[in-house]
Amino acid sequence: MADKDIGFILKNTGMTLLSSVGGASGPLFGTFFIRAAQAANAKQSLDLAELQHMMQEGVEGVVMRGKAEPGDKTMCDAWWPVVGSLRQSAQQQLSVAQALQRAAECAQQAVEATIAMQARKGRASYLGERSIGHQDPGATSVMLMVKTLAEIAA
Repeated sequence: MADKDIGFILKNTGMTLLSSVGGASGPLFGTFFIRAAQAANAKQSLDLAELQHMMQEGVEGVVMRGKAEPGDKTMCDAWWPVVGSLRQSAQQQLSVAQALQRAAECAQQAVEATIAMQARKGRASYLGERSIGHQDPGATSVMLMVKTLAEIAA
């Protein structure tokens, strides 16, 4: 895989998630990676603007598939602040490492914000008010991915 471009790696990751991870997270994360792959096609590296665009494309795919809206207590409640943070960091001409650190902090805050939300999408929505008081697992997964990217870029 070391000789493959970013788009190829992301597409293979997405296809693997789609075909082997059950529940909603497999198709949603699979879609994220496949859509992100299109934005990173044939690239060996990404600058911050390209990284932000790639993540934006991935998130748009997730939203299209899952129909999430802000406050639904989904992974998108973490993705949106991450993409917004990356956009702002690109405008401020921060380094990729600085931008990812800032995005990881936004993701952590977003996960914490899901604790007070009542789930309106996904399996957790069946719990109604009982979903309040627990962080969203999809948002937590997003935070962990962004945090890992930040650690690698540092």
